[in-house]
Amino acid sequence: MIVDDGRPFPQVIKSKGNVVSIKVDKGVVPLERANGETTTQGLDGLSERCAPYKKDGAHFAKWHHVLKIGKHTPSALAIIENCVNVLAHYASICQQNGIVLIYCQYVTEKVWLLYKALSDHDIYLEGTLLKSNMVTPGHVCIQKFSHEEIAMATVTMLHCTVPPTVPGITFLSGGQSKEVSINLNAINKCPLLKPWGLTFSYTLADSHACQGKYTPSGQAGAAASESLLIFNHA
Repeated sequence: MIVDDGRPFPQVIKSKGNVVSIKVDKGVVPLERANGETTTQGLDGLSERCAPYKKDGAHFAKWHHVLKIGKHTPSALAIIENCVNVLAHYASICQQNGIVLIYCQYVTEKVWLLYKALSDHDIYLEGTLLKSNMVTPGHVCIQKFSHEEIAMATVTMLHCTVPPTVPGITFLSGGQSKEVSINLNAINKCPLLKPWGLTFSYTLADSHACQGKYTPSGQAGAAASESLLIFNHA
């Protein structure tokens, strides 16, 4: 992509002190023999795509998948297909091409299986980032939890699932609005040990929340009630 002044877009990003990343999957598709669950396509030809991405200045690659949470989901089939068969191969291909990989996980308690798969594929964990949800009540849950409770649950989950060698975790908004800034702030103020960098991956200005120094404005309460959740995301 070329901008109006004739410069390639990656060059513009770098000129502002930022690092270029690119989404390399080709979207989700229905998973056969699964109850409305999906897998992510794009492994075919990924190595051939990664080489020019790297040459054009990309340093990070993102791969997105969704695991459906329900009474009978995620199924063992969906977990193995997404975490073992797809994500681990994506990781291997990206690292072979010198690109740092970023993960997106929606069923938090299953992350350990992903890291077992990465270990089996000899993935260099110091060259990865985890793109994760926070541990929050489901959208239809009527019970309310404090920001401190959400922070404690989230950091505890990370202790149980994510190796300390992973350098950083970038949280998704998970359908939250301004509430996500308060939760990120509470996570960074949580007294538990946090060996990873904990930051954000959504379109809110949360640099202060990454330091545990975020102060919500007077309008935060109203904004927090506006959910950004997209049902049946595909």
